[in-house]
Amino acid sequence: MLAWRMQRQHLVSRRPRDELLRVVGAVGGLQAQMASSAELAAWARVDGVRPGDLDAELWERRSLVKTWAMRGTLHLLPAAEYGLWQAALDTYDHYLKGAWLRGFKITAEERDLLLETVREVLGGEALTRDELAEAVAVASGSRSLGEKLSDSWGAYLKPASFQGSLCFGPNSGRNVTFVSPAAWIGAQPGPPPEEALAEVTRRYLGAYGPATAAEYSRWWGPRRPAQATRSFRALGEEAVEVEIEGAPHWALATQVAEMAGTAPSGAVRLLPGFDPYVIGSARDVAAILSPEYKARVHRPQGWISPVLLVDGRIEG
Repeated sequence: MLAWRMQRQHLVSRRPRDELLRVVGAVGGLQAQMASSAELAAWARVDGVRPGDLDAELWERRSLVKTWAMRGTLHLLPAAEYGLWQAALDTYDHYLKGAWLRGFKITAEERDLLLETVREVLGGEALTRDELAEAVAVASGSRSLGEKLSDSWGAYLKPASFQGSLCFGPNSGRNVTFVSPAAWIGAQPGPPPEEALAEVTRRYLGAYGPATAAEYSRWWGPRRPAQATRSFRALGEEAVEVEIEGAPHWALATQVAEMAGTAPSGAVRLLPGFDPYVIGSARDVAAILSPEYKARVHRPQGWISPVLLVDGRIEG
């Protein structure tokens, strides 16, 4: 299982530089709250990646896009696939529920007005957080909405990202900026949300399978394992349930034979903090890491440490 995952994550042999965007899409994006970690995750998988390459893809060629995606965390995704990922994220509904509203002290009416106004005021011109907050306050006629945006890092803006109204633009000095995906990368509407989620589920199993429902629900975000199981079953005959060490896992039917025949290669990789391989195995961590060392890798506040990977297991 681990040998297969390493291979599918492009950690056995690096892909050529011209496949960078394909690799980023294949692993479900690169987590990007730390730019250096995203760059090193790309370097671990793609030959010839140099410092500054991801910045060039983001801000010059605009072939990558930075946005809040899975789990509400920052990711780099291929711009050409933005519509697919955004449509799948449109299935998120946690911010429509009372618990979210109470937790962030906002009413449903205020939330809807905020999201509508962000969609209206963002275009191709990059706005800093303060500039966006002021634009929202003026356009909505609600100074309190502007203050909410100024006082919070991303809680009120993440739903706008899930809905496809907002992504990141190039920094203005030390300040992050926001733009409209339609204006910035020419984003087009994706498939219907449930179709998009089905494609994301296929890709997940293709890169992280065989996987448990708990692993998938942890990777994708605000979904319970039962919902993840329904996503697997929605693929019909494309996905099959397999038993590994007594636990039910899911895999793509077309990959089971090759998976069983994949032998360890002796591959050794240094992986950065927040690497996709480690994040994707966070729930079933015993499969890749001795439990007594879990706290050294999965640290408080969601921090994921850099690791040494040997044949798919974390050995340092």
